[in-house]
Amino acid sequence: MFDRVAELTVRRPGIVLVVASVLVAAMSIVGVGAFGKLVGGGFDDPDSQSTRASRVIDEKFGGEANLVLLVSSSAQRVTDPEVEQDGAQLVAELRKETELSNVVSYFDTHSDSLLARDGLSAMVLAHVKGDESTREEHAHDIIDAYAGQYEGLTVRAGGGTAVGAELSEQVLQDLLLAEVIAVPVTLLLLLIVFGGVVAALLPLAIGTVAVAGTFAELALLCSVTDVSVFSINLTTALGLGLGIDYALLMISRFREQLALGTSVADAVRTTVHTAGRTVVFSAGTVAVALTALLVFPQYFLRSFAYAGVGVVVIAAVGTLFVMPALLMLLGHRINSGRLPWPKADRHRRRAPFWGRLAGTVMRRPVLISVPVLAVLLLAAAPLLGVTFGTPDERVLPEDAASRQVSTALQADFEGDDEAAVQVVVDGAVGDEALDAYAEKLSLLNGVVRVEAATGTYEQGSSGAPGPTNEALNSPDAQRVTVIGTAPPKSDSAQSLVRVVRDVDAPVGSKEVLVGGGDAELLDTKESIASRLPIAAGLVAVTTFILLFLFTGSIVQPIRALALNMISLAAAIGAMTWIFQDGHLSSVLGFTAQPMDTSMTVLLFCIAFGLSMDYEVFVTSRIKELHDAGESTEAAVVHGLGRTGRIVSAAACLLAVGFFAFATAKVSFMQMFGLGSGLAILIDAIAVRGVLLPAAMRLLGRTAWYAPGPLRKFHRRFGISESAPQAATPTRESEFAARIT
Repeated sequence: MFDRVAELTVRRPGIVLVVASVLVAAMSIVGVGAFGKLVGGGFDDPDSQSTRASRVIDEKFGGEANLVLLVSSSAQRVTDPEVEQDGAQLVAELRKETELSNVVSYFDTHSDSLLARDGLSAMVLAHVKGDESTREEHAHDIIDAYAGQYEGLTVRAGGGTAVGAELSEQVLQDLLLAEVIAVPVTLLLLLIVFGGVVAALLPLAIGTVAVAGTFAELALLCSVTDVSVFSINLTTALGLGLGIDYALLMISRFREQLALGTSVADAVRTTVHTAGRTVVFSAGTVAVALTALLVFPQYFLRSFAYAGVGVVVIAAVGTLFVMPALLMLLGHRINSGRLPWPKADRHRRRAPFWGRLAGTVMRRPVLISVPVLAVLLLAAAPLLGVTFGTPDERVLPEDAASRQVSTALQADFEGDDEAAVQVVVDGAVGDEALDAYAEKLSLLNGVVRVEAATGTYEQGSSGAPGPTNEALNSPDAQRVTVIGTAPPKSDSAQSLVRVVRDVDAPVGSKEVLVGGGDAELLDTKESIASRLPIAAGLVAVTTFILLFLFTGSIVQPIRALALNMISLAAAIGAMTWIFQDGHLSSVLGFTAQPMDTSMTVLLFCIAFGLSMDYEVFVTSRIKELHDAGESTEAAVVHGLGRTGRIVSAAACLLAVGFFAFATAKVSFMQMFGLGSGLAILIDAIAVRGVLLPAAMRLLGRTAWYAPGPLRKFHRRFGISESAPQAATPTRESEFAARIT
């Protein structure tokens, strides 16, 4: 395959670039449509008990409250007749909106639960109709129409749909700001790394191909399944980053060949056979790590698999075809536009710093690696106290309207109806059985009251049903609302969900489903935890197989997996210290809360895949030199001498794209950006620069061990990077010889 690709790009570079340009233009046209089709949400398991309960409530009870309008008056209490009249008019207008159902308010029920303790504000609850793709759009329309000043009232919007709508809008703004920062900084770093304008611009071409192609893929996928709006972030950051990584590897190898006096055509062939092969294999390892996200039922996580695998594959294909064609046409002009500060022979150097560092580490592997390992383990220590949650209003900045409403509901009202535990009793249950069941629920610790069709219950005592209780009755089902004292998403609130689920079902019921926000959190954590071993096992096994096929050793995959896990633990531990424990919250402007479950899983998969990306970059060169006859020690020093600068430069360029998300106002996007960038730098510098040489020195010849049958298998089916010429003596190889 690589022979055919090399010959095609050498003989027909113009045709390759014309075809690529047409495809990019077509993909860009299709990809623009993705922005109108991507949806928010997707954090819940569609088969969980809480999601099933929500579906039943939508079908049989008109939907649970997901929009809260907090109504107040600057001059009077809401209980004053004039304010009540304006409030009643507001409710009447809301009931005319076709996108709303189950509109309930203080102004028509005079329920104390819908009135603030100080009487200065009151709630209007409603259900916004539609699925994930339309609900936020409807919420935007309602909020635009009624929020703000309305007939002398001050109206503020909150609740789940308001939070989701504001969150989606904020993410797009954060993405734009991050790109405005990342692109110029990346271009400046490319100029510094390559030392020339022409070479620096080439990686942006591959990044453009990757991003345009992935948006086209997402636009098509949106026609058959839900795709999260948050996949945009990964597409842009990873597309630009991997495009730069792969192009950097190809350009460096091409310039190296030109420096040896090779003709342009032969330099392109060698580049495709060596760096091109490494790019394809590296893309495979990254794609495998991201494919593991498909085992989770939440489409939020699955969307990142769609986007991630797509961007990796398209970036690799673009690099394999477009980059050689560009190199063939440019030839020695690849060094055009040289900037004044680099030395003329910069492309001839083999990063002696990294070679010297590897040599120093291999002389004293234990003495140097143990302190580095200790620092990484210390960074990972906060994981011992990690807790997990799901996104809520606290991920938004404090001045966000929906967050302010949620804060007011918790502080000023006796129990939050919108955050209540929702119980659905399937079956024709009699009033006596329902009455006994509701009484039992009202006696549970932490319960303020229970609302059912038969009445309102407090501490086992029942009151006559009011206007709102009638909506809880259906011919073949009953709905029971349990309002508690615990803050939403807290451990106490989740414990209440467990206790409610353990209460015996009422006589005559077929099934009892317990839902609500806290139940969704509990089910999401259990859903992810149950599938996490499958995902981790899939990543570990496939990575092991791929690295064995690449190296012919069973020790190298184990060594790579162990070192990658250490660097990932350090990065995620640091994020736990920052975002869960609240350190740097004043600097970054976020509210400390449990680690986002889905985003932590995503961070792990992304960082693991990128770590394996650099693992392949370095190991491919080490193995090439080892196969050419150098000892393990010399191959490591020489290999790191040649690839150290590439890996460190690629890591810095990729990290810039992720670190730009630190400017986001959504806290879990800050966590994802900082965590990914930190994991990349830890892996490229601490692991590749110190721990890898130390491990290879301690392993010695064992590093390349494989049982006899597996060695035969690898000789027949293994993958290796071609080495068209024998290794030439260098300062690094001579230095390695002195080490041994």
